[in-house]
Amino acid sequence: MTILDRYILKRLLVTFFFVVFILMTIITVIDITEKMEKFVHHELGFAEVLGYYLDFIPFIASLITPLTVFIATVYITARMAGHTEIIAMLSSGLSFKRMMLPYVFGAIIIGGLNFYLTGWVIPDSNKTKLDFEIKYLNKPYVYSEQDVHIQVGPDEFLYLRRYNNNINRGNQFTLEKIIDIELKEKLSAKTINWIDSTQKWRLNDWKHWTMEGEKEVVTTGKHMDTVLAINPKEFSNDYRRYDGMTIPELEEYIGVLKGRGASNIEVYEVEKYVRFTSPFAVLILTFMGVIVSSKKSRGGAGFRIALGFLLSFIFILLFILTKSVAEVGDINPAYSVWIPNMIFGTLALIMYKTVPK
Repeated sequence: MTILDRYILKRLLVTFFFVVFILMTIITVIDITEKMEKFVHHELGFAEVLGYYLDFIPFIASLITPLTVFIATVYITARMAGHTEIIAMLSSGLSFKRMMLPYVFGAIIIGGLNFYLTGWVIPDSNKTKLDFEIKYLNKPYVYSEQDVHIQVGPDEFLYLRRYNNNINRGNQFTLEKIIDIELKEKLSAKTINWIDSTQKWRLNDWKHWTMEGEKEVVTTGKHMDTVLAINPKEFSNDYRRYDGMTIPELEEYIGVLKGRGASNIEVYEVEKYVRFTSPFAVLILTFMGVIVSSKKSRGGAGFRIALGFLLSFIFILLFILTKSVAEVGDINPAYSVWIPNMIFGTLALIMYKTVPK
C-alpha cells in the first residue's frame, strides 16, 4: 500500500466515524427529547437511561452504515476534487481504477465489520434494548387474538379459543393429528396452564381420543402435565423480536416457523437477508460516491455533497419500499432485498463510463 493509498484510506475511515458520531449525536438528542417524559414517568435513573442508549446507539449506527459511508466518500472525494488533488493524481499516470483501490479496501473493512456486528454482536445487546422498550416505552402488552390456530408439526394442529398472557392460561384447547385429511388423534382440554417449576403445560378436564385400527379409544382425566410444541413465548410480545436474534438464531427460528406452516415468516427472512446485503450496499455506495464526486465543479464541493444526500434519500426510499413489499409476501425476500443494490449498482456502472480515466 502506497502513501497515497494510506492517505485516502485514513481520510475515508476518519470521515466515516466522524459522520457516524455527528449523526448519532443528533439522533440521540432528538430521541431523548421525545422519550424524556416516559423516563420521568417511570422514575428511571441516569444509569438505566445510559444503559439503554449504550445499546441504542450501536443499533442505529449499524442501520445507517451504508449511507454514512456514502456521505463520507462523497465529502472527501469532492474536497479532493475541489483542491485539484484528483486531477494531479490522474495527470501523474495513476488510473481512475487504481485510485479507487483504497476506497474499495476501506469499504470492505467497514462492510465486514458491520456484518459481524449486526450478525452476532448487536443482536445480543438488542435483547436488553427491546426489554427496556417493552417495559418502559411501549404500552402494556395484552395478547388479544382469539381462535388461535397453530401448525406445530407436519401433521399436528393446535387450537385455542383464547389465551391470557398475564397468567399464561389458555381456554378450549385442542391438539389434532391429521394424516391424509383423516383425523387420527385428538387431545382436548377445557383449560391449559403453564407450570414454571416443571416447564410443562397442565391440562385440566382433558380428553384423549385416538383410533386403534377400527376401534375408537377414549380416555379422560382431571389434570395432566405434558410437554407441547409451544411455550408461553409464543404468546408474548413479539415487538421487533428479530432485532434481538443473531443470524444463526434467525435461521433456526425461520426453520421452526416453516415447520409450523406459520404465515409471518417473511418478516424474519427479510431481516436475515438484509444483514447479508448490507456489506454489498456499502461497497456499491462507496463506488458510486467516488464517481459522483470525482469531477471538479465550478460550484465547489457543495453541489456534489448535496447530490450525495439526494441519492442517499432515494436509496432509503427504495430500500423501505422493497422491504415493505417483501414483508407482506408479494415478492420473495431473497430477491427483493437485493433490488436497491442491483439498481444502484447498475446506475454506478453506467455513471462509471462517463468518468475521465
